[in-house]
Amino acid sequence: MSAEAGPAAKTGPDEHVRRVRLPADRRTPAAARAVVRSVLAEANLDELLNEALLLTTELSTNAVEHARTELDIEVTADQAGLTVTVSDFAAGPVDELTVGVRNRATDIAEVAERGRGLLLVDHFASRWGTTYLRTGKGVWFRLDRSDRQEMASATSAPPMSVDPPDSAGQSAVPSAGAMNVLMQTTPDPYAEDPLPDFAAGLLNRVAEMVGAAGGVVRLDRGDGQGAQILARYGRQPRAGNDLLRVPLAVHRPYTGELELDAAPTAYAQPLAVLTAERLSLHLENDRLRRADVRRQAWLTFLAEASELLAQSLDVELTMALIPQLVVPRLGQWCAVHTTDEWGRLRLAAASHADESMLPQLHATLREAGPDSVQARLREASRNGTRTALGGPMEGFAVPLIARGQRLGTLAVGRHQRHRQDPDEIAVLEDVARRSALAIENARIHAERRRVAQTLQQSLLPPVLPVVEGIGFAAEYVPTGGDVDVGGDFYDVVPLPDGRWLVVIGDVSGKGVQAAAVTGLVRDVIRVLAGDGKPLPEVLSRLNETLVERGAGRYCTLALAAVGPGEGNRLDVGLHLAGHDRPVLLRSGGGPAAFVGTGGTALGLLDAITSPTEQFTLDPGDCLVFYTDGVTERRRGRELFGTARLRDAAAPLAGFSADVVAARLRSTAINFSVEEPRDDIAILVLRNDAV
Repeated sequence: MSAEAGPAAKTGPDEHVRRVRLPADRRTPAAARAVVRSVLAEANLDELLNEALLLTTELSTNAVEHARTELDIEVTADQAGLTVTVSDFAAGPVDELTVGVRNRATDIAEVAERGRGLLLVDHFASRWGTTYLRTGKGVWFRLDRSDRQEMASATSAPPMSVDPPDSAGQSAVPSAGAMNVLMQTTPDPYAEDPLPDFAAGLLNRVAEMVGAAGGVVRLDRGDGQGAQILARYGRQPRAGNDLLRVPLAVHRPYTGELELDAAPTAYAQPLAVLTAERLSLHLENDRLRRADVRRQAWLTFLAEASELLAQSLDVELTMALIPQLVVPRLGQWCAVHTTDEWGRLRLAAASHADESMLPQLHATLREAGPDSVQARLREASRNGTRTALGGPMEGFAVPLIARGQRLGTLAVGRHQRHRQDPDEIAVLEDVARRSALAIENARIHAERRRVAQTLQQSLLPPVLPVVEGIGFAAEYVPTGGDVDVGGDFYDVVPLPDGRWLVVIGDVSGKGVQAAAVTGLVRDVIRVLAGDGKPLPEVLSRLNETLVERGAGRYCTLALAAVGPGEGNRLDVGLHLAGHDRPVLLRSGGGPAAFVGTGGTALGLLDAITSPTEQFTLDPGDCLVFYTDGVTERRRGRELFGTARLRDAAAPLAGFSADVVAARLRSTAINFSVEEPRDDIAILVLRNDAV
């Protein structure tokens, strides 16, 4: 049997030829067999029927499955034998289909199912080969009557150099029927795990064919459980030279073998090899399926890990979360070390699958020396590469690198029963990258919070002054979780004439630019008021400054000059520049009321108006200033509003300034479960005279 470039041309009066074109569907192999059967009947070649139908089925099925085009079937028969050519119209060579047949040393895992069909062609055909045309390509085979006659005589004559038939009358080489039985055995497509039943069926059939007393299929999936018995037949194969062993041609981490308690004869060996090849193909499918499921699980794990890490913006919490994600799924233990400003590693968090082993893990991580875990961790951090860790806590360390910065190391211990495979190592390195980025983001957030808090504190008075007969109290709630600087501010400034200037304002926008404008407004007010300038002039000059240097931002202000009046009263001169009117609470009774007349916001127009309103505060009276973060607090579509603020302040008449400010802050915050969208500032002025 050999492979050639094209079929031998033969013409004559006894030649029978059929040519048909068939569609690419599941009925094509049956139609091709019918054509071959009719030609064999006309040529009286019934002895070639089994082999011809088997090989025609293989070639036509392969063409339908892989080419997916129409097929040309040409059948030529004469007195000497039969030639069948199956051609398709798909582009591309067919060399890859024949390489596994021409090179018997080729790893069977590299030969596709179509190539296995060609193994049958090579086994039974007298000659076979390929054809190449402009429109497509094809495969042909030749069955000679003389070859079948020689095979028949060889089985009946006394054997010479081949193994004799066994007691059951088996021939020296497998027949087409025997090979076909093994080829037709397929797994149950609807079974949850079809491999055990499929392996058992194949093993039973091949064992019965070769007369084996026993057989077993062993498989090691590389999961740390070692070789497991996938299928068994009869008794356990006895150790000895008569055992027939065929390795299963599967990729790592799978390994296995087929073992039969039978002599490796010329009849048994090919059947065992074909059985192993059939089983290996489906084991490879199982390996790929399991690998795909495993990779999907890893992708899900990475997505969930990323979501958990992204939810935390606290550095310590983020580092404590990392070992919990790794253990025990990716390793027996895990330790996170961070690098300080001097380049030294500091243990930030550690976890072990066995809690009782944590003290030993901490002790091992603290050990010093050239071969210690610490030395290997420093090497991984310094070189920025994965580094293996020796005993007693075997594993490896992965550097934590984010945005080009080396943050530390992620050390992971190996599993008890198996080492991490390449997929697990790749996932661990991905976890290290995501963890480093989460740590860096948390550090940036913490630094941003510190900067925002420092800048915000610089814009607000550290404490309010203590003045005899006058009570001051303030509440401030920044928005953005203390990471954004707001534009709201308040201040209490002494005036040269002995009075006090109460200031509350709101600069548009947030962030550094808003903070710069807020600082500018605060400083200009302090300088001008300290120089004794009248409040209308202070507002006018501040408006000019914002128009020139405010970068398009505007500011609303409420200024109140407070000083002692007749008796125990306080005289108040109120100026509003686009700001909400304060609430006046009378201790002697009466409803809470808004006071003041609105004016023009600063920084929008070249000229402004700011009417002055004069009134007095009796002992116990309060004046409540606030920013729009209070009145615009939202609960869905509903606003807190000025009316609700007035109603909430009314019952607080007579209370101290601290109580009034704290109660109003609590009322505004509790109005909605959402975080404040704008800064909340409340400043209370009270006449504390007895």
